[in-house]
Amino acid sequence: MITAHDYRSRRRVNVHFIAAELKKYGPTSFFSCPYSLFSRFKPDPRASLSSLANKVGLRDGIHCFLWQTVIPPFNTGKSIFASIENFLFRRYVNNPHPVLVKWIEESDVVIFESGMAPIFFDLVKRLNPSAKTIYLASHDLETINVAPYVKQTFAQVGPKMDAICLTSRYMAEGMPSVDNCYVVPHGFDYSLGDYADPSPYGPGQHAVSVGSMLFDPDFFVIASRLFPEVTFHIIGCGIGAHPDFGKNVVLHEEMPHRLTLPYIKHATVGISPYRSAHVPRYLSDTSMKLMQYDFFELPAVCPSSVMGGHRSRFGYTPGDAKSILCAMRRALAAPRLPAENALLSWSDVVERLLAPNMFSDTRLAA
Repeated sequence: MITAHDYRSRRRVNVHFIAAELKKYGPTSFFSCPYSLFSRFKPDPRASLSSLANKVGLRDGIHCFLWQTVIPPFNTGKSIFASIENFLFRRYVNNPHPVLVKWIEESDVVIFESGMAPIFFDLVKRLNPSAKTIYLASHDLETINVAPYVKQTFAQVGPKMDAICLTSRYMAEGMPSVDNCYVVPHGFDYSLGDYADPSPYGPGQHAVSVGSMLFDPDFFVIASRLFPEVTFHIIGCGIGAHPDFGKNVVLHEEMPHRLTLPYIKHATVGISPYRSAHVPRYLSDTSMKLMQYDFFELPAVCPSSVMGGHRSRFGYTPGDAKSILCAMRRALAAPRLPAENALLSWSDVVERLLAPNMFSDTRLAA
Protein backbone atom coordinates (compact mmCIF):
# COMPACT_ATOMS: atom_id res chain seq x y z
CA MET A 1 0.00 0.00 0.00
CA ILE A 2 1.36 3.43 -1.02
CA THR A 3 -0.14 6.24 1.03
CA ALA A 4 0.54 9.52 2.80
CA HIS A 5 -0.24 7.87 6.15
CA ASP A 6 2.02 5.78 8.35
CA TYR A 7 0.69 2.62 9.94
CA ARG A 8 2.48 3.48 13.20
CA SER A 9 0.87 6.90 13.70
CA ARG A 10 -1.60 7.57 16.49
CA ARG A 11 -4.31 8.69 14.11
CA ARG A 12 -6.29 5.78 12.65
CA VAL A 13 -8.00 6.15 9.30
CA ASN A 14 -9.36 3.68 6.77
CA VAL A 15 -5.97 2.54 5.43
CA HIS A 16 -4.87 1.39 8.88
CA PHE A 17 -7.86 -0.90 9.28
CA ILE A 18 -7.52 -2.13 5.70
CA ALA A 19 -3.85 -2.98 6.21
CA ALA A 20 -4.67 -4.91 9.38
CA GLU A 21 -7.07 -7.07 7.35
CA LEU A 22 -4.73 -7.41 4.37
CA LYS A 23 -2.05 -9.06 6.50
CA LYS A 24 -4.44 -12.01 6.91
CA TYR A 25 -3.99 -12.66 3.17
CA GLY A 26 -0.19 -12.49 3.22
CA PRO A 27 2.83 -10.22 3.88
CA THR A 28 1.67 -6.61 3.85
CA SER A 29 3.81 -3.48 3.40
CA PHE A 30 2.83 0.10 4.18
CA PHE A 31 4.94 2.67 2.30
CA SER A 32 4.41 6.26 3.47
CA CYS A 33 5.32 9.33 1.39
CA PRO A 34 6.04 12.19 0.97
CA TYR A 35 7.86 13.31 4.11
CA SER A 36 10.75 15.64 4.88
CA LEU A 37 12.55 17.31 7.75
CA PHE A 38 10.10 20.19 7.37
CA SER A 39 7.08 17.94 7.95
CA ARG A 40 7.70 17.84 11.69
CA PHE A 41 6.99 21.58 11.83
CA LYS A 42 3.56 21.16 10.22
CA PRO A 43 0.39 19.49 11.53
CA ASP A 44 1.51 16.13 10.10
CA PRO A 45 0.32 13.08 12.10
CA ARG A 46 3.63 11.38 11.23
CA ALA A 47 5.80 14.03 12.89
CA SER A 48 6.25 11.94 16.04
CA LEU A 49 7.72 9.17 13.88
CA SER A 50 10.60 11.23 12.47
CA SER A 51 13.20 9.13 14.26
CA LEU A 52 11.87 6.08 12.41
CA ALA A 53 12.17 7.63 8.94
CA ASN A 54 14.07 5.72 6.23
CA LYS A 55 14.15 2.57 8.33
CA VAL A 56 12.11 -0.56 7.72
CA GLY A 57 9.93 -1.22 10.74
CA LEU A 58 7.38 -3.79 11.82
CA ARG A 59 4.19 -2.91 13.69
CA ASP A 60 1.52 -5.51 14.43
CA GLY A 61 2.82 -7.68 11.59
CA ILE A 62 2.78 -4.83 9.04
CA HIS A 63 6.05 -3.82 7.37
CA CYS A 64 6.36 -0.02 7.55
CA PHE A 65 8.55 2.56 5.85
CA LEU A 66 8.42 6.35 6.11
CA TRP A 67 10.31 7.81 3.16
CA GLN A 68 11.94 11.07 4.20
CA THR A 69 13.71 13.24 1.64
CA VAL A 70 15.32 16.66 1.90
CA ILE A 71 12.90 18.36 -0.49
CA PRO A 72 9.85 16.29 -1.46
CA PRO A 73 7.56 17.34 -4.28
CA PHE A 74 4.69 19.55 -3.16
CA ASN A 75 1.90 21.77 -4.40
CA THR A 76 2.99 25.42 -4.39
CA GLY A 77 -0.49 26.58 -5.34
CA LYS A 78 1.01 28.97 -7.88
CA SER A 79 0.87 28.29 -11.61
CA ILE A 80 4.06 30.32 -12.17
CA PHE A 81 5.96 27.60 -10.27
CA ALA A 82 4.52 24.75 -12.34
CA SER A 83 7.84 23.94 -13.99
CA ILE A 84 9.56 23.68 -10.59
CA GLU A 85 6.75 21.47 -9.23
CA ASN A 86 6.93 19.17 -12.23
CA PHE A 87 10.70 18.90 -11.92
CA LEU A 88 10.42 17.91 -8.25
CA PHE A 89 7.78 15.28 -8.98
CA ARG A 90 9.72 13.80 -11.91
CA ARG A 91 12.90 13.63 -9.83
CA TYR A 92 10.96 11.98 -7.00
CA VAL A 93 9.36 9.27 -9.08
CA ASN A 94 12.49 8.64 -11.16
CA ASN A 95 14.60 8.06 -8.04
CA PRO A 96 12.44 5.71 -5.96
CA HIS A 97 13.74 4.48 -2.66
CA PRO A 98 15.18 0.93 -2.90
CA VAL A 99 12.66 -0.26 -0.30
CA LEU A 100 9.77 0.84 -2.50
CA VAL A 101 11.36 -0.91 -5.49
CA LYS A 102 11.82 -4.13 -3.51
CA TRP A 103 8.30 -4.11 -2.12
CA ILE A 104 6.77 -3.46 -5.55
CA GLU A 105 8.73 -6.35 -7.06
CA GLU A 106 7.53 -8.72 -4.32
CA SER A 107 3.85 -7.74 -4.39
CA ASP A 108 0.85 -9.47 -5.92
CA VAL A 109 -1.33 -6.40 -5.30
CA VAL A 110 -0.40 -2.72 -5.12
CA ILE A 111 -2.93 -0.32 -3.59
CA PHE A 112 -2.54 3.37 -4.41
CA GLU A 113 -4.36 5.57 -1.90
CA SER A 114 -5.70 8.89 -3.18
CA GLY A 115 -3.00 11.54 -3.00
CA MET A 116 0.48 11.31 -4.47
CA ALA A 117 0.53 7.51 -4.81
CA PRO A 118 -0.68 7.28 -8.47
CA ILE A 119 2.56 8.91 -9.70
CA PHE A 120 4.19 5.52 -9.06
CA PHE A 121 1.82 3.58 -11.33
CA ASP A 122 4.20 3.43 -14.29
CA LEU A 123 7.00 2.33 -11.97
CA VAL A 124 4.81 -0.52 -10.71
CA LYS A 125 3.93 -1.65 -14.23
CA ARG A 126 7.58 -1.58 -15.25
CA LEU A 127 8.89 -3.46 -12.21
CA ASN A 128 5.99 -5.88 -11.78
CA PRO A 129 3.59 -5.88 -14.75
CA SER A 130 1.58 -8.81 -13.36
CA ALA A 131 0.73 -7.06 -10.07
CA LYS A 132 -2.91 -6.14 -9.60
CA THR A 133 -3.30 -2.36 -9.31
CA ILE A 134 -6.07 -0.86 -7.18
CA TYR A 135 -6.80 2.81 -6.54
CA LEU A 136 -8.40 3.52 -3.18
CA ALA A 137 -10.30 6.81 -3.36
CA SER A 138 -10.34 7.84 0.28
CA HIS A 139 -10.73 11.46 -0.82
CA ASP A 140 -11.31 13.45 -3.96
CA LEU A 141 -8.06 14.96 -5.23
CA GLU A 142 -9.56 18.45 -5.34
CA THR A 143 -10.54 18.21 -1.69
CA ILE A 144 -7.05 17.31 -0.50
CA ASN A 145 -5.49 19.90 -2.83
CA VAL A 146 -2.92 17.75 -4.61
CA ALA A 147 -0.57 19.28 -7.17
CA PRO A 148 -1.63 19.57 -10.83
CA TYR A 149 1.10 17.04 -11.71
CA VAL A 150 -0.65 14.40 -9.59
CA LYS A 151 -4.07 15.17 -11.07
CA GLN A 152 -2.71 14.99 -14.61
CA THR A 153 -0.93 11.72 -13.88
CA PHE A 154 -4.03 10.15 -12.33
CA ALA A 155 -6.09 11.23 -15.35
CA GLN A 156 -3.67 9.25 -17.53
CA VAL A 157 -3.14 6.15 -15.42
CA GLY A 158 -6.53 5.80 -13.70
CA PRO A 159 -8.21 4.10 -16.68
CA LYS A 160 -5.32 1.59 -16.82
CA MET A 161 -5.76 0.39 -13.25
CA ASP A 162 -7.52 -2.88 -12.52
CA ALA A 163 -9.97 -1.12 -10.25
CA ILE A 164 -10.80 2.30 -8.89
CA CYS A 165 -12.56 1.78 -5.57
CA LEU A 166 -14.66 4.73 -4.41
CA THR A 167 -15.59 5.14 -0.77
CA SER A 168 -18.69 7.06 -1.89
CA ARG A 169 -20.77 7.15 -5.08
CA TYR A 170 -20.51 10.94 -4.96
CA MET A 171 -16.85 10.65 -6.01
CA ALA A 172 -17.60 9.16 -9.42
CA GLU A 173 -17.81 12.48 -11.26
CA GLY A 174 -14.20 13.27 -10.34
CA MET A 175 -12.79 10.01 -11.75
CA PRO A 176 -10.95 9.77 -15.09
CA SER A 177 -12.89 6.61 -15.96
CA VAL A 178 -16.06 4.97 -14.68
CA ASP A 179 -15.63 1.67 -16.54
CA ASN A 180 -13.30 0.36 -13.82
CA CYS A 181 -15.00 2.15 -10.90
CA TYR A 182 -16.57 0.32 -7.99
CA VAL A 183 -18.12 1.48 -4.72
CA VAL A 184 -16.35 0.09 -1.64
CA PRO A 185 -17.41 2.14 1.40
CA HIS A 186 -15.54 2.50 4.66
CA GLY A 187 -15.88 -0.36 7.07
CA PHE A 188 -16.41 -0.27 10.79
CA ASP A 189 -14.74 -1.94 13.73
CA TYR A 190 -17.63 -3.17 15.86
CA SER A 191 -15.29 -3.91 18.77
CA LEU A 192 -14.94 -0.16 19.48
CA GLY A 193 -17.60 -0.37 22.15
CA ASP A 194 -15.29 -2.56 24.22
CA TYR A 195 -12.87 0.34 24.69
CA ALA A 196 -15.27 3.23 25.33
CA ASP A 197 -15.53 3.22 29.12
CA PRO A 198 -15.35 4.82 31.61
CA SER A 199 -16.49 8.37 30.96
CA PRO A 200 -13.68 10.96 30.98
CA TYR A 201 -16.14 13.78 31.76
CA GLY A 202 -17.35 15.49 34.87
CA PRO A 203 -20.92 16.76 35.40
CA GLY A 204 -22.68 18.84 32.76
CA GLN A 205 -23.06 18.77 28.99
CA HIS A 206 -20.09 17.95 26.79
CA ALA A 207 -19.63 18.28 23.03
CA VAL A 208 -16.69 16.58 21.28
CA SER A 209 -14.84 16.99 17.99
CA VAL A 210 -12.16 14.51 16.88
CA GLY A 211 -9.62 14.98 14.09
CA SER A 212 -8.22 17.74 11.92
CA MET A 213 -9.62 17.25 8.42
CA LEU A 214 -10.97 20.58 7.09
CA PHE A 215 -11.15 21.77 10.70
CA ASP A 216 -13.04 25.04 11.17
CA PRO A 217 -12.11 26.81 14.44
CA ASP A 218 -14.73 29.50 13.80
CA PHE A 219 -17.46 27.01 14.69
CA PHE A 220 -16.15 26.90 18.26
CA VAL A 221 -15.64 30.65 18.41
CA ILE A 222 -19.37 31.00 17.74
CA ALA A 223 -20.74 27.96 19.57
CA SER A 224 -18.71 28.42 22.77
CA ARG A 225 -20.21 31.91 23.17
CA LEU A 226 -23.75 30.79 22.38
CA PHE A 227 -23.59 27.80 24.75
CA PRO A 228 -21.50 28.73 27.81
CA GLU A 229 -23.09 25.87 29.73
CA VAL A 230 -21.57 23.29 27.32
CA THR A 231 -17.93 22.20 27.53
CA PHE A 232 -16.47 21.78 24.04
CA HIS A 233 -13.69 19.19 23.76
CA ILE A 234 -11.49 19.41 20.65
CA ILE A 235 -9.18 16.40 20.14
CA GLY A 236 -6.27 16.45 17.70
CA CYS A 237 -7.37 19.39 15.55
CA GLY A 238 -3.80 20.20 14.49
CA ILE A 239 -3.85 23.86 15.55
CA GLY A 240 -3.40 25.80 18.76
CA ALA A 241 -6.05 27.58 20.79
CA HIS A 242 -7.92 30.32 18.96
CA PRO A 243 -7.81 33.64 20.86
CA ASP A 244 -11.58 33.98 20.53
CA PHE A 245 -12.47 30.57 21.95
CA GLY A 246 -14.62 30.73 25.05
CA LYS A 247 -13.28 29.50 28.38
CA ASN A 248 -15.49 26.43 27.94
CA VAL A 249 -13.33 25.11 25.06
CA VAL A 250 -10.83 22.42 26.03
CA LEU A 251 -8.09 21.45 23.57
CA HIS A 252 -6.63 17.94 23.76
CA GLU A 253 -3.48 16.81 21.97
CA GLU A 254 -3.83 14.07 19.38
CA MET A 255 -4.19 10.76 21.19
CA PRO A 256 -4.28 7.09 20.20
CA HIS A 257 -7.56 6.23 18.51
CA ARG A 258 -8.87 4.01 21.30
CA LEU A 259 -8.38 6.76 23.87
CA THR A 260 -10.78 8.99 21.92
CA LEU A 261 -13.62 6.47 22.18
CA PRO A 262 -14.77 7.28 25.75
CA TYR A 263 -14.88 10.96 24.77
CA ILE A 264 -17.25 10.08 21.94
CA LYS A 265 -19.47 7.55 23.70
CA HIS A 266 -20.07 9.69 26.78
CA ALA A 267 -20.47 13.06 25.08
CA THR A 268 -23.82 14.80 24.78
CA VAL A 269 -23.19 15.88 21.17
CA GLY A 270 -20.62 15.03 18.50
CA ILE A 271 -19.38 17.79 16.20
CA SER A 272 -17.93 17.59 12.68
CA PRO A 273 -16.77 21.18 12.11
CA TYR A 274 -15.82 21.11 8.43
CA ARG A 275 -14.82 24.33 6.68
CA SER A 276 -17.50 25.87 4.50
CA ALA A 277 -15.65 26.39 1.24
CA HIS A 278 -14.32 22.84 1.05
CA VAL A 279 -17.06 20.54 2.30
CA PRO A 280 -17.49 17.77 -0.30
CA ARG A 281 -20.80 15.95 -0.33
CA TYR A 282 -19.10 12.56 -0.19
CA LEU A 283 -18.15 13.17 3.46
CA SER A 284 -21.73 12.24 4.36
CA ASP A 285 -20.65 8.68 3.48
CA THR A 286 -16.96 8.69 4.37
CA SER A 287 -16.54 10.77 7.53
CA MET A 288 -15.25 8.28 10.08
CA LYS A 289 -16.05 10.62 12.95
CA LEU A 290 -19.68 10.80 11.81
CA MET A 291 -19.74 7.00 11.50
CA GLN A 292 -18.47 6.70 15.08
CA TYR A 293 -21.05 9.21 16.30
CA ASP A 294 -23.75 7.10 14.63
CA PHE A 295 -22.40 3.90 16.19
CA PHE A 296 -22.47 5.37 19.69
CA GLU A 297 -25.96 6.83 19.04
CA LEU A 298 -24.63 10.34 19.49
CA PRO A 299 -26.55 13.30 18.01
CA ALA A 300 -24.18 15.05 15.61
CA VAL A 301 -23.81 18.64 14.44
CA CYS A 302 -22.31 19.05 10.98
CA PRO A 303 -22.58 21.24 7.87
CA SER A 304 -25.91 20.69 6.15
CA SER A 305 -24.18 19.37 3.01
CA VAL A 306 -22.95 16.26 4.84
CA MET A 307 -26.11 15.33 6.76
CA GLY A 308 -26.84 12.63 4.18
CA GLY A 309 -30.43 12.22 5.31
CA HIS A 310 -29.44 10.84 8.72
CA ARG A 311 -32.04 11.58 11.40
CA SER A 312 -29.41 12.06 14.13
CA ARG A 313 -27.38 14.67 12.22
CA PHE A 314 -28.29 18.33 12.59
CA GLY A 315 -27.04 20.68 9.91
CA TYR A 316 -25.78 24.23 9.99
CA THR A 317 -24.23 26.74 7.62
CA PRO A 318 -20.56 27.31 8.53
CA GLY A 319 -19.99 30.83 9.77
CA ASP A 320 -23.71 31.47 10.36
CA ALA A 321 -24.40 31.94 14.07
CA LYS A 322 -28.17 31.56 13.75
CA SER A 323 -27.93 28.16 12.06
CA ILE A 324 -25.27 26.98 14.54
CA LEU A 325 -27.56 28.01 17.39
CA CYS A 326 -30.44 26.05 15.89
CA ALA A 327 -28.39 22.92 15.12
CA MET A 328 -26.81 22.81 18.58
CA ARG A 329 -30.16 23.30 20.34
CA ARG A 330 -31.74 20.49 18.35
CA ALA A 331 -28.79 18.14 18.93
CA LEU A 332 -28.67 18.84 22.68
CA ALA A 333 -32.38 18.04 22.95
CA ALA A 334 -32.30 14.99 20.65
CA PRO A 335 -32.67 11.41 21.91
CA ARG A 336 -29.92 8.88 21.28
CA LEU A 337 -31.11 6.76 18.36
CA PRO A 338 -29.54 3.61 16.87
CA ALA A 339 -27.79 3.91 13.51
CA GLU A 340 -30.12 3.56 10.57
CA ASN A 341 -27.85 1.60 8.22
CA ALA A 342 -25.69 -1.45 8.86
CA LEU A 343 -22.03 -0.88 8.10
CA LEU A 344 -19.62 -3.33 6.51
CA SER A 345 -16.92 -4.83 8.67
CA TRP A 346 -13.34 -4.13 7.59
CA SER A 347 -12.97 -7.75 6.49
CA ASP A 348 -15.99 -7.25 4.20
CA VAL A 349 -14.36 -4.10 2.83
CA VAL A 350 -11.06 -5.83 2.04
CA GLU A 351 -12.83 -8.69 0.27
CA ARG A 352 -14.49 -6.13 -1.99
CA LEU A 353 -11.32 -4.10 -2.43
CA LEU A 354 -9.36 -7.10 -3.70
CA ALA A 355 -12.11 -8.41 -6.01
CA PRO A 356 -14.77 -5.71 -6.44
CA ASN A 357 -16.22 -7.29 -9.57
CA MET A 358 -17.29 -10.31 -7.52
CA PHE A 359 -19.86 -8.38 -5.45
CA SER A 360 -23.19 -6.98 -6.62
CA ASP A 361 -23.20 -4.16 -4.05
CA THR A 362 -20.02 -2.59 -5.48
CA ARG A 363 -21.65 -1.63 -8.76
CA LEU A 364 -21.55 2.08 -9.46
CA ALA A 365 -24.99 2.19 -11.04
CA ALA A 366 -27.79 2.50 -8.50
